[in-house]
Amino acid sequence: MENGEIRLPPGSIEEKFVRSGGHGGQNVNKVATAVQLRFSPALAGLHPRVLERLRALAGSRLTADGDIVIIASEYRTQEQNRQAARARLRGLLAQAAKPPKPRHATKPTYGSKLRRIDSKKRRSEVKRDRRRGDDL
Repeated sequence: MENGEIRLPPGSIEEKFVRSGGHGGQNVNKVATAVQLRFSPALAGLHPRVLERLRALAGSRLTADGDIVIIASEYRTQEQNRQAARARLRGLLAQAAKPPKPRHATKPTYGSKLRRIDSKKRRSEVKRDRRRGDDL
């Protein structure tokens, strides 16, 4: 599998076909059309920063062993599900390969400062009016 600059060694991906759940009648009970794609990032030889971003993006798909498991069962054929799982992995890798956009610190605008001060003054007045009411 190739994804832009990232070239994955053949041993880093393992596919297993399992039975799909849900609708489909007798076909669902007999045929293993869902694909369970297991990707080992450690074997892929990815850059450490890409690997770190990939693990963060994987979320619940990341196993305790550090593998990423993608399950595709939306189609009725093995081949379509295989392509769907590989496409999801490519998307995940492409997203991880893209470095995050650097954040540039900005100062609050003059208008936002005025609005903040104005809201603080109004809140202060509300609290001050409550204090005056207690003395009665």
